[in-house]
Amino acid sequence: MNIALRATTLPLLAAAGTILLWSSAFPAISYGLQAFTPPELALLRFLFASLVFAVPVALGWIRLPPRSDWAAIALLALVGMTAYQLSLGYAMTRVPAGSAAVILSLAPGVTAALAAARLGEALGRRRIVGLAIAFAGALAVIAGAGRSIRFEPMALFVLVSVLATSVYFVWQKPLLQRTTPLGFAAASVFAGTLGLLPFGLHLPEKLALVSTAQVGSAVYLAVAPTVLGYVAWGYAIARAPVSVVSSFLYAQPLLAGIIAWIWLGQTMSALAVLGGAVTLAGVVLSVRSAAPAPRRPSAVLRACTALWHGARVQIR
Repeated sequence: MNIALRATTLPLLAAAGTILLWSSAFPAISYGLQAFTPPELALLRFLFASLVFAVPVALGWIRLPPRSDWAAIALLALVGMTAYQLSLGYAMTRVPAGSAAVILSLAPGVTAALAAARLGEALGRRRIVGLAIAFAGALAVIAGAGRSIRFEPMALFVLVSVLATSVYFVWQKPLLQRTTPLGFAAASVFAGTLGLLPFGLHLPEKLALVSTAQVGSAVYLAVAPTVLGYVAWGYAIARAPVSVVSSFLYAQPLLAGIIAWIWLGQTMSALAVLGGAVTLAGVVLSVRSAAPAPRRPSAVLRACTALWHGARVQIR
C-alpha cells in the first residue's frame, strides 16, 4: 500500500469508523438504562470489554505499555473513562438530551485548544473556521431533532465530561508513541473498569433480574464502541493531529440521527439534514487544513538543479 495513503487516509478512516461506532451506542445505552443505573451500565460495559482484552493479553497477543507508563495511563483512564462515564451518566438523569448534546459539542473545540497548548499543534485559520462551521452545523442538527434545550446546575457535570474526554484525547498522544493502540486501549479499559467497581455494588442483584437482551446491549457496548472504538481512535490520534481527529466528533449528532431513523423509524427534519450538511462541510474543511503543504526544494537542491541545467546547455 502507498505510504502516503497510509499516512493520511487510514487514520482519518479510523476516526470516521470510531464515530460511527460511538454513534451506534446511543440506542444500546437507552435500552440498557431501562434496567440499570448509568454507573451500573458503564461498569457492566467495561467489565465485558476487560474480558475481551484479557484473553489476548494473557496469551501475549497484545503487549501492554511499558511499566514506566502504567501510572500515567491509569490516571488518564480514571479521567477519560471513569470520570467521563460517571459525570455524563449522572447528568443525563437530570439534564435534557438537547442541553447535554449542545455542551458535548464543545469537546472538539476544547480538544483543539488543549492540543495547541499541550502538543504545540498549529491551529491555522482554515482549521478554526472549519471547527466553527462544524459546531454551527451540529447545533442545527440538535435543534432540528426537536430536543429541548434547558440549562441547569446539573449541566456542569456534562462540562466535566467534556473536559475529561478532551484531556484523555490529548494526553494519550505522547504515550501512544511508546506502545500500540491495542496495548494502550487494553490498559486504559482495565484501569477504567477498576475505577467503576465501587459504583456497581448492586449489579449482581440486577443481573439476576434483567433480560438477556438488556445484558446483550452491554455486550454490544463493550465490543463495538469500547474495544473496537477506542483501538481505532488511538490509532487515529497516534498518526494524525488530535485537533483534526477530534473534529469528527461533530458528526456524531448527525450519525446518531441517521441510526435512529434506520433502527427506530425516527424522522429527521429539514433543519437537521441541513445542519448535517453544514457539519460535514466544516469537518472536511478542518481535515483539509491538515494536508501537508508542498515543500519547496532546499537551497542546495536548487543549486544542484541549476548546475545540472547549465551543464546540459553547455553539452548542447
